[in-house]
Amino acid sequence: MKKTALILTALLSILFLYGCKIVVNKMAFHPDKKNVILTGQLPLNVQEIFIETEDRVKIQSYFIPDKSSNKILIYFHGNGGNISSRLPDLMQINNLGINVLGVSYRGYGKSQGEPSEKGIYTDGKAALTYAVQSLGFSVSNVTILGRSIGTAVAINTSQNLNIAGLILVTPLTSGEDFAKAAGFGLASVFAGNSFNNIDKIVNISCPVLIIHGTQDNVVPFEMGKRIYTKIKTEKLFVKIEGASHNNLSTKYKKSYWPPINEFTTR
Repeated sequence: MKKTALILTALLSILFLYGCKIVVNKMAFHPDKKNVILTGQLPLNVQEIFIETEDRVKIQSYFIPDKSSNKILIYFHGNGGNISSRLPDLMQINNLGINVLGVSYRGYGKSQGEPSEKGIYTDGKAALTYAVQSLGFSVSNVTILGRSIGTAVAINTSQNLNIAGLILVTPLTSGEDFAKAAGFGLASVFAGNSFNNIDKIVNISCPVLIIHGTQDNVVPFEMGKRIYTKIKTEKLFVKIEGASHNNLSTKYKKSYWPPINEFTTR
């Protein structure tokens, strides 16, 4: 009987663990594979490239060069759409006088595979490796920007590295905290240890810029503040009064872009 109970417990544990991962991935990722920009319709300065990850998944990326700069910013987007819908932001960053690499996670846009938390971390690592080994940028000249769920990729990728800087736009503290904020109540426990930015942020050694709107109805403003308090290195918090989750770079562009410009060109 004891052996049977142990086997049953083990099976239930496996079901709970992997069942939770499936649920988390379904809830967390909303990829768009239809609304993409045809390669021939891209602006002249935008290069479409495909980066192969260590698990042999090819992920779509945009590289926008600036020959006058030896710096590069790697951009990790939020959980919806794909990198095509972020092209205006990538071009705006490039206009600040810096090279830009924007990544569509696996399962998004023209990228292969299916999205998962582990998978997008692998994508993040591949993007940094490509920037250094294939594009020839020094790690110390790399800035990483993550927005919303992209902050999890940005933080995970930047841990224990002496990169130029880390920009977190509307960062979440953890998957469980996000689920609670979204109203899942007791079911939030099924998020487990997913997207645990609050624990990983202490491993960041480079300067950090956080930008968050006070009226964010997706990732609460308080999450950004909690992340900020845990940072052990040089840091700056930019509070944008009245801004919500998706209008920071457009409606509130006069408050959003200047600190990014100053941070990347300092």
